[in-house]
Amino acid sequence: MSKDETAIENEIKEKGLTAKRITPEMLDAEITSEQFHVFDGSCLTVCCLTLRNGFTVTGESACASPENFDAELGQKIAKSNARDKIWPLLGFRLRDELAA
Repeated sequence: MSKDETAIENEIKEKGLTAKRITPEMLDAEITSEQFHVFDGSCLTVCCLTLRNGFTVTGESACASPENFDAELGQKIAKSNARDKIWPLLGFRLRDELAA
């Protein structure tokens, strides 16, 4: 969970917002595996997250200056970008449940 997600979670709890919702922990529980790839001769890092149902989401990270490339940082950013794509998917699933 990122620092931003932690801050938002704390604010939600402080405000007593208790309706059914998606939490960062729920999102993390959907992820069953992660893979990273850096393309040869590039500063492009791609993260592929596989979810419990087999669906995959990807995130990317690239730096403009090759001198700034850092594999660990690239993986963190690419994974964060992939995780960001899961929120709307889980939100859609939850909305379907609430509408039933």
